[in-house]
Amino acid sequence: MSAAPTTRRTADAPIAPAWLALLAGPLSFGITGPTLVLAEIARDLGVSLVGAASVVTAFGWGIAVGTPLAGGLLARRGLRTALVVAALLVAAGAVLVIAVPVLAVLVVGTALQALGAAGFTVVAMSIAGSAAAMGTVTASLAVLGSIAPLVGSQVAAAWGWPVALVMPVLALLAVPAVLRAGTSGGRQAGRFDLAGAILLVAWVTALVMLTHSPVAAAVAALALTALLAWHVRRRPAGFVPVELVRAPRFLVASGLALALAVVNFGIVYAAPAMVTDLTGWTSGQLGLALLWPYLGGGAVSWFLVSGSARLSFPVWVATLAAGAVAAPAIVAFGNGSVALLFAGMAIGSLAASTGNGALALWAGAAVPQAVRPTAMGLFTLFYLLGAAFGPVLAALAVG
Repeated sequence: MSAAPTTRRTADAPIAPAWLALLAGPLSFGITGPTLVLAEIARDLGVSLVGAASVVTAFGWGIAVGTPLAGGLLARRGLRTALVVAALLVAAGAVLVIAVPVLAVLVVGTALQALGAAGFTVVAMSIAGSAAAMGTVTASLAVLGSIAPLVGSQVAAAWGWPVALVMPVLALLAVPAVLRAGTSGGRQAGRFDLAGAILLVAWVTALVMLTHSPVAAAVAALALTALLAWHVRRRPAGFVPVELVRAPRFLVASGLALALAVVNFGIVYAAPAMVTDLTGWTSGQLGLALLWPYLGGGAVSWFLVSGSARLSFPVWVATLAAGAVAAPAIVAFGNGSVALLFAGMAIGSLAASTGNGALALWAGAAVPQAVRPTAMGLFTLFYLLGAAFGPVLAALAVG
């Protein structure tokens, strides 16, 4: 995971990159941390695996809509307000999850945590004043995402699965250090496009609900797409700038990023059950085994993204699309082989990690400089929608 929207730095004093990593990285615990404990959650709550996966869907929804909303709050109210609001959301969500562990409340609590975690990530990337600091932030997201299944299973075994669901709260440890650094600076002028923000949130919500109520959500999504398109024409400089919808390369990059994320997060949740059926490994053994394909994919992707300028956009699209097709095919048809399952995981991780970085560069270059921060926020929205779709599709696939 990478490429949250960036803004002009507004901090009064430099902040150690380690604090930025601690602020942003725990978001990954909410996405992949429940991987190995969903069956336990389903059993304890008396719901299906698909029902239990709704807590992950809620987190995916929260970070998807929270990223552009946090960017708007940051631009208009400053870093301090954005940071405090994010902290309150994460804390409130964690309290709900721990205090009332029933499915409906868990969905609300994880969604609140996700909204706050998205805000933390936006703040961390806005403060990162150098390439090294930015690299530390993005690396923390990838590394913690890789170890989150193992950590989540161990935390659940020691203290119960509700504690595993509130791991994003670790980001609160960085809040005092960031607040002490000071967050003065300019704020974006102009009236906030509230109608555009509401339409975007409603549209994303309808898309997320496609996996739960396909017919109703599809009708709502189509209607909201028409309303959002009308609003963009009526207010071309609003929450969704018209330059973005008129940039084919931006749209292709965002759509492919969504597909890669759906594949990757779907495999993250589907493959462990398949591996367990073949090996009989415990959750701890499985968590250790899962480290290698995801850490390896993330590490190799750093080199590929660094050299992304050497390949043309059509070549990147074709290559990444091939990865998006190959990874689930290998997992689906290689269910009798542990080696093939791990190969599918590694390819899915590599394609998603590389695509997120490389496609973000192309998406940003496809739009005018004035709307580039907004473009990065909306590009990230599409990628993070994969965190909402993938787990539910995986639960449907494995039963």
